[in-house]
Amino acid sequence: MGTSPLNGKEILAVDDEDDVLQVLEESLTGYGAKLDSATSFEEARKKISSLNYDLVVLDIMGVRGFDLLQLAVSKNLPVIMLTAHAATPNAIKKSIELGARAYLLKDELADVPAFLEDVLQLSYQEVWKKSLETTDGVFGKKFGPEWRISEKEFWQKLGNDLKLDKSVIIT
Repeated sequence: MGTSPLNGKEILAVDDEDDVLQVLEESLTGYGAKLDSATSFEEARKKISSLNYDLVVLDIMGVRGFDLLQLAVSKNLPVIMLTAHAATPNAIKKSIELGARAYLLKDELADVPAFLEDVLQLSYQEVWKKSLETTDGVFGKKFGPEWRISEKEFWQKLGNDLKLDKSVIIT
């Protein structure tokens, strides 16, 4: 096995649940990444404001993830939104609009090393295609197969921007 793209990368993980941070740390062990963490908005805000990271992984709920996303994006930091409780069409749309690089459900934590490697190596379009593939099945079951219809123009534009092979609008 070659060297991981995560090797030597500085990653900030922000979540108000210590067990999530522990899973992230354990899953990244052996990839050579340097994981820093924060459990509150204020702690994360200070770290994002004063330190530089190669990737930032933000929970949405409990740490004001969207506010932190805006701060990180203003510093040109690539951000992955990680959520369980905010796994909604509005949350993924807002993540995209505010400049997140990707969106990952906490159910997929076991796959986080490969996902983060993809974020580092693939284009914005390719990473969002993967993010949408991951969430589409879950959202389809949770919100129905037409979960994108209420924001049809947004999803059509995104589909065109990402040059998706198939329509992102489920009709």
